[in-house]
Amino acid sequence: MNIPGFVIRNALRNKRRLILTVLSVALSLFLFTVLQTALNELTQPAVSEDSALRLIVRHRVSLANVLPVKYQSRLEQIPGVEICSKFTWFGGVYIDEKNFFPQFACEADKIARLFSEAVFDPKQMADFVQDKAGCVVGIKTMRRFGWKIGDKITLKGTLWECDPELTIRAVYREGIDETDLFFHHEYFDELTGDLGLTGTFWIKAKNAEAIPDLVERIDRSFRNSDAETKTETERAFQLEFVSMFGNIKTLVGSISLVIVFTMILVTASTMSMAIRERMREIAILKAVGFDGVQLLGLILSESFGLSMAGGFIGCFGAWLLFNHINVYELTDGFFIKFEVTPHILAGGMMVAAILGAASCVMPAYNTIRMNIVEGLKELD
Repeated sequence: MNIPGFVIRNALRNKRRLILTVLSVALSLFLFTVLQTALNELTQPAVSEDSALRLIVRHRVSLANVLPVKYQSRLEQIPGVEICSKFTWFGGVYIDEKNFFPQFACEADKIARLFSEAVFDPKQMADFVQDKAGCVVGIKTMRRFGWKIGDKITLKGTLWECDPELTIRAVYREGIDETDLFFHHEYFDELTGDLGLTGTFWIKAKNAEAIPDLVERIDRSFRNSDAETKTETERAFQLEFVSMFGNIKTLVGSISLVIVFTMILVTASTMSMAIRERMREIAILKAVGFDGVQLLGLILSESFGLSMAGGFIGCFGAWLLFNHINVYELTDGFFIKFEVTPHILAGGMMVAAILGAASCVMPAYNTIRMNIVEGLKELD
């Protein structure tokens, strides 16, 4: 019998323990992969060439504060600004509070140019621009509720004391978040009594080189005013929403560490039991000339194999699962996508490798120190 065959035979000696250990590692690394994917989706929003040109101007104090609409004329005159649109988060309820999806009041004639990476039907967009009570909706939200062009929907206001009655005039695909709904800011102003306020201004810069100077110019223009501004990139703006959930990175990191530490204990316990059952064999191997390094190699091979098998099942099981289910519908729109990236898979398999090595350190050390005679006597 060769060495690989010997290792495999030892691993298969107690099949029940083997299966339970592999499944325990697989489940733990499945959870690890899910947590890392969730963290990646929340903290690493996609960035395209077009989104890199977009800036958001908001109130310096917080997102809950609004800005005067009169700021728009000054923003449009600042060198480097190509498009400037009012943008107000509506946050209404469609039938039930669980039916959450993003809703914004914006300037209808600018939306297609502002989000130029999205795909809009020109005729549908023309209908949207002409209908003051019209709206354009992302394809994922359309499919989620079974909507079609021409359907009428009502959003019940929560932040604003109005209930817009909208007609779906256009659908967009690709590019930006495919779950958003956009309707006319003009209609929003009418419903709210023309307050002369907007939540934010979305700006598209003429080129990427102009952005640093543009950010500084905008905020300087409104410094010491009643409503000072804070200008940031679209990516930074998205991450501010994530920060409202607290320190996500610390939370996920802590849970991941607990998972890894627990699995080291489980795998180490398994290897300790397996070695105790084979003390006579190990003593005989030492007697016929196997040194400590060779015995370490045998134990490490078995432990490493168990961990890697569990890691493969757990990590690639997560990849396979999330490639074949609709996470957007499953989470009621909380996660738009849930992509288990190659980087995350590599990280999971690396954890499995570390787990396999770390869990056999103490059992292997005790084996190497074991006296041959004592080993034989212990099993007599």
